[in-house]
Amino acid sequence: MDKAKPTGTPDGTVPDATGDSHGTAAEPGGSATAPDASTSPGTDTRTPPRPVGLTKADPAAEPVEVAAPTVPGQAEEAAVPPATEPPATVPAPRAGGAPDAVVPAQQQAPAERPRPLHAPDPYSTPPYGEPGPWAPAPPVQRPVPTPAHGTYLPPGTPAHGTPVPPVPEAGPAQGGEWGRYDPWAAPGALVAESGGGPGERRRERRAGRGRLVGAALVLALVAGAVGGYVGMRLERHGGLGTVELEQTSGQAGERAPDSVAGIAARTLPGVVTLHVSGGDGGALGTGFVLDGRGHILTNQHVVESASDGGSIRVTFNGGETARARLVGGDPGYDLAVVKVSGVSGLTPLPLGDSDDVRVGDPVVAIGAPFDLANTVTSGIISAKERPITAGGEKGDGTDISYVDALQTDAPINPGNSGGPLVDERARVIGINSAIHAAGGPARQDDSAGSVGLGFAIPVNQAKRVAEELINHGRATHPVIGVTLDMGYEGEGAKVGGEAAGGGPAVTPGGPADRTDIAAGDVITEVDGVPVASGEELIIKIRSHRPGDRLALTVERDGESRRVTLELGSSDPS
Repeated sequence: MDKAKPTGTPDGTVPDATGDSHGTAAEPGGSATAPDASTSPGTDTRTPPRPVGLTKADPAAEPVEVAAPTVPGQAEEAAVPPATEPPATVPAPRAGGAPDAVVPAQQQAPAERPRPLHAPDPYSTPPYGEPGPWAPAPPVQRPVPTPAHGTYLPPGTPAHGTPVPPVPEAGPAQGGEWGRYDPWAAPGALVAESGGGPGERRRERRAGRGRLVGAALVLALVAGAVGGYVGMRLERHGGLGTVELEQTSGQAGERAPDSVAGIAARTLPGVVTLHVSGGDGGALGTGFVLDGRGHILTNQHVVESASDGGSIRVTFNGGETARARLVGGDPGYDLAVVKVSGVSGLTPLPLGDSDDVRVGDPVVAIGAPFDLANTVTSGIISAKERPITAGGEKGDGTDISYVDALQTDAPINPGNSGGPLVDERARVIGINSAIHAAGGPARQDDSAGSVGLGFAIPVNQAKRVAEELINHGRATHPVIGVTLDMGYEGEGAKVGGEAAGGGPAVTPGGPADRTDIAAGDVITEVDGVPVASGEELIIKIRSHRPGDRLALTVERDGESRRVTLELGSSDPS
C-alpha cells in the first residue's frame, strides 16, 4: 500500500551548498518537485528542503529551514549527514508517479562531489590530509602592514585597510607547485626560479659564494694597503697630516766665558788664514794678530817661500782679505812675523804665561786644517817641556828648529801651523807648530794627520822672538859658547874636540870658558833637570833669554861638579 507524501520534495532529496538537489529520483515529467497547489502566483514555489538520512518519506515530518550563509559570496550550506549512517534509499517510482519500492542509494545515478565549505585558496593549498604526509608545508602567511590611519601616502599607495593582493606566481617549476616555496624569503613572497633544478641552484649558490669571497679578498687588499700607508706615515712622520715639531726658545745671553763656545767667540776675531805663494811653491797656514798696527805671528815654515819674492795673502775671520809682507823669521825657533797695512778694526789676542800652564789644563786650538778656516778643536795640555826638533830638509841644519814644546791632544792638522793654542781665559799660551809623525816630530806641512800628539811653541819664547823680529828684523839665540859632539851616544851632551872650520870647541872668553868647561866634558843636567843628548841641551838653553843664569852639572874623568853661568847672545848667521 502506497503511503502519501507531501508535495514539493521527493524522498531522499539532499540539497547542496548552492541550493541544488543531489541524488534525487527523477519524476515523470522531468521534475523532481512540484509546486504546491495552494501557492499563489508571485510567491516562492520552492519547498524548504527536508532533512536527509531517512529511508522513506515521512508525511509527519516537518520541513526544516536552513540558515542563510554567513560568508559573503558563498552558497547556502546544508546539513551533511554523518558518515556512519547507513546508505540512504529512495522509493522506486511507479508508472503512475507514486513510489512503489525502496531502491538503495548506491544504485542511483552518481552525484557531484560536494564542494568545500571555505573560499578558494589563492595559494592552491591542498586540504589537510591530502595528498599525504609527504605534502610540503604551506607558506608562512603574515599580515601585510598597512599605514596608520591619517598617514600621508604618496599617489598610488593603497588606502588604509585595503588588502594587498597576493603575489602572482611565476609559473610552473620543476618539483611541483610547491617547488617554488622558500621559507627564508620575505613574508608573503614566493621564489620564482628562472629555470633548472637543484643542480643549477647549487651552482648559483657557489657562484654567489665565489663573488663574496672575491669581494672579501679585494676589501682585504685595499684595507692592507691603506693600513700600510697609514702605518708608514705614523712611523715616519708621526701622523697623517702635516708635521710641525715643537721647538724650545733659544738660550738667552752669552755662553759661559770659560766654555769652548765662549773661548772660541773671543778668539776667532783675532785669527787669520795665510795663503803663501813663491818660488819654492805655496803654503797654507794660520796666524793671529799681535797688535793694532797689523803685526801677525805665524810659523817660519809657513812663510818661508815668501822670502824669495813670493806673496802673502791674509784672510780675516769676517772674510776680508789683505796683502801682507814678511817682517822677519827665525828657522831655529820656527817663528815669523808678517804685517798687513791699511786694515782697521783688528782684534789682537792677549798673551798668557806658558810657565804657569799645568798638565791637564783645558786648551782650545784654532786654525785652518786642510784650508778649512776658523776650525775649533779642544783638548788638554798633555805634557810640558817636550824637547822636539823639526825641519832639517836643507841638510845643513840651518832649518832645524829646537823647541821645548807644550804637548796637547787637541786635534792639530796641516793648516793649523802658526795658529794659537789658548787657555780657558782665551789667552794665547802656545803657537801650534808640529805633530807626531812616523819618523818623529814633524812640521804640519806634511801630509800626515793628527794622532792626538800635537806640539806648540811656548808663548814666553814666542813673545821674545816676535819682539826681536818686529824691532830688529832678526832674533838672537842664547848660547853658552861651546860646540857639541852630536854623534855622542852616551847620556848627556858632550863638548866636541873642535868647532866648525877647525876652531876650538870652547869659545874663548865665552860663558863656558869663564866657568872652566873644557873639551870632552859631559853636561848631564840643566837647573837640576837631566839631559839625554846634545839636542836636549840646545832646547833647554833656547828656552831662555840671553843674560839668564843657568846651573849646569858637568862630569870630567868620572867626577861631577856644578857650575853657574850667564847665557850669552849670538845673531843667527
